[in-house]
Amino acid sequence: MRIVFLGTPEPAVPSLDAVLDAGHDVPLVVTRPDRPVGRSRTPMPPPVKRTAIARGIEVLQPTRVRDDAFRRALADRRPDVLVVVAYGRILPAHVLDAPPRGAVNVHFSLLPRYRGAAPVQWALARGEHVTGVTTMQVDPALDAGAILLQREVPIEAHEHAPALQSRLAAAGAELLVATLDGMRRGTIEPLAQDGSLVTNAPMIASSDGDLDAAWTASEVEGRVRGFDPWPGVWMRVRGRRIRITDARRDGQPARAPQGTLVVTGEDVFLECAAGTRLRLRTLQPEGRRAMDAAAAVRGRYLVPGDRVSCGESHAGTVAADPGSE
Repeated sequence: MRIVFLGTPEPAVPSLDAVLDAGHDVPLVVTRPDRPVGRSRTPMPPPVKRTAIARGIEVLQPTRVRDDAFRRALADRRPDVLVVVAYGRILPAHVLDAPPRGAVNVHFSLLPRYRGAAPVQWALARGEHVTGVTTMQVDPALDAGAILLQREVPIEAHEHAPALQSRLAAAGAELLVATLDGMRRGTIEPLAQDGSLVTNAPMIASSDGDLDAAWTASEVEGRVRGFDPWPGVWMRVRGRRIRITDARRDGQPARAPQGTLVVTGEDVFLECAAGTRLRLRTLQPEGRRAMDAAAAVRGRYLVPGDRVSCGESHAGTVAADPGSE
């Protein structure tokens, strides 16, 4: 089929590669504008743009998707279908409806669960053991389109967001190729989502990583895994912000008041809500490199009996993923 591909970040690259490797005609790739990065604020192209250029495909980076110029640019390529993978903008109905077969999206969850900008991060933060990928018809309402195909992906023990996102991106690319093949053959029957089963995965705010006294050890571990690399989970100890970079729920009950740091030999624990206990494995004091928890005790970043408080995040709200559409 003739496809215009819309995507921006690294997780969209496997889908673009898969569509091309399957022999589909992709005359145009649409991606977000280059963004300034680092201290120099040098504009850098997004991963999908770099891949498209390397494969000899024309790239369009519109600042607006609702104007006539963008609509005409798509119409001029005469696509059979739009493929949208983490593009990062909501597309208007007149764009979605223009190709004969509409638009297909790859979403990194088992819809209708975890609709929104950060499905991978929130699935981990909320302690899920299974997630997956969904291809769906794109609807103007966020992630509400009819389901085309789905595939479950088990979450590995202690897996953090970057590793899970990479596995889901590969699974989504395979599912996308199968979806396009099924559409061409007429063997896929779209299935409306059950609105009663919807859960949300909203944009992540930096404050979502501030340690909360109401979190159990499992909840802290989930956020440590889900909010890696950003915003992280932060606690404050004697005025210093310290990030918990790896932690595991311990099978033993808490032995000290909630919020207390307990040191037993080389083991460092944080007593959490509901009498649960978290084993701290690696930590990163603000402005320092990550270190194992025992080294943090030796360096006096932590002292047995310390009480922790909220990490007091920096302000701001940023999508962990540039969006499912």
